[in-house]
Amino acid sequence: MNYATPDLTQHPPRSARARLGGYVILPRCLDKCRAGLAGKGGDYHYACPLDQRFLQFAGIDPEALKAEVAKGLGDFEILTWIQSNAVHKRTEWEIAQWSAQADQSVPSDNGTREFFSGLVAGAKAGHRDDIKGWFDLLDVDDFASFGGKP
Repeated sequence: MNYATPDLTQHPPRSARARLGGYVILPRCLDKCRAGLAGKGGDYHYACPLDQRFLQFAGIDPEALKAEVAKGLGDFEILTWIQSNAVHKRTEWEIAQWSAQADQSVPSDNGTREFFSGLVAGAKAGHRDDIKGWFDLLDVDDFASFGGKP
């Protein structure tokens, strides 16, 4: 995978579980941003609701981040920029706790669980009982979307 210009019409972005600076979601967000800037975003969209969870937690404007990514900066350079420009200056402990909670997030009420079950079935993974949380669903959906057998 070319991380400088990922082609999300050929493969999925990094897992939401991948971390950069301790933040989950951030590497996936950067992949979608870079691919979108290159016109290779496919069905993936930068600043989607998942990305917004990170952007709001850190206090980063999505357009400002996009402008930095457009400069061709690498992941570490982007992380350094985020640490300098985040409205919410989070400690390592806060980032670790937030990331752990996001990684383990599951549908929280009956309506959401029903919606979630429909998404799992749509990913042709209804036979699996190990898909319990949102990141599990993203991983299996990404895999199935590019020809994998869930």
